[in-house]
Amino acid sequence: MRITSKGQVTIPQEIREKLGLLANSEVEFEVEGDTVRIKKAKGRRRGETIVARLRGKGSAIKMTTDEIMALTR
Repeated sequence: MRITSKGQVTIPQEIREKLGLLANSEVEFEVEGDTVRIKKAKGRRRGETIVARLRGKGSAIKMTTDEIMALTR
């Protein structure tokens, strides 16, 4: 594995899948001597983060549930 000029490395897909690391997942680094450990950060789960980001972004237009459902079909 090589480190890019920006200090980035690619986490192999099988490791990302095993740990459930998706795009925008938070990770933590631990340094012990000359070893670096990366682990999934504790805190909000991905779904909670997405909901928090979208909260308050809805339209101010008052629509009924039937009108909203008609738009999604």
